[in-house]
Amino acid sequence: MLPDWLKFHTHILELEQKGLVTRTFRRLDPQRQQAIVHAILEESAEKGPASLNIKEVARRADVSIGSLYQYFCSRNGLLDFAVELCVRYVTDMFRAYQPYLASLPLKEALHVYVMGGLEWGRTEEGLVRFFGRAAYQGDPALSERVVRPVASIMREMVQSILEQAVQRGEIRPDIDLQATARVINTLMIAVADSQLFPYLNAYFQLTGESMPLERIVEAAFSLLLNGISPCPQP
Repeated sequence: MLPDWLKFHTHILELEQKGLVTRTFRRLDPQRQQAIVHAILEESAEKGPASLNIKEVARRADVSIGSLYQYFCSRNGLLDFAVELCVRYVTDMFRAYQPYLASLPLKEALHVYVMGGLEWGRTEEGLVRFFGRAAYQGDPALSERVVRPVASIMREMVQSILEQAVQRGEIRPDIDLQATARVINTLMIAVADSQLFPYLNAYFQLTGESMPLERIVEAAFSLLLNGISPCPQP
């Protein structure tokens, strides 16, 4: 279930004004709204947006097909609404946490970023599966609308963390900050996504019975910090 759902009343109202959802949906109780959005995402993650089946969405959400057409103007409008609402949800969440993470010591900030993201991802299975399909299966309909805005805010968060670490003297001043942020962001994504998507871990061979995640995370941070930390004084 999406936390703080009531905060999204403004977003839902804005999307209603754009014609993506009706007033009838806005007046539903939050639990029913969440069930419908999750059903849309789960069906899209499983079959792809082009094969979205309204009958299956209704079954997953435990509502009638007629009700869905009361909430959304069309099949495409149903998906457009869920996509835009969830992109807003994820980007708002990252923006909210960015100042907090940037204020932490570098290693602690990266640890919270990875492990906190994993914990969140495991509670939002439908949303994560949907984003994973968009990110890793190259669906052109979702790449620009879903992947790019979320990926951009993630990269910006890592850069913000590094910028504050530079100010605190935790990173060498000669580091190419923008390039380094992109490299670290990519490594953090690889570590986290390998745990959220088993098929990636089968390819990366990152964790296993004899290689726990904690050991991998510690090795990753050691590698990163040794590469960008100030050289010790002789």
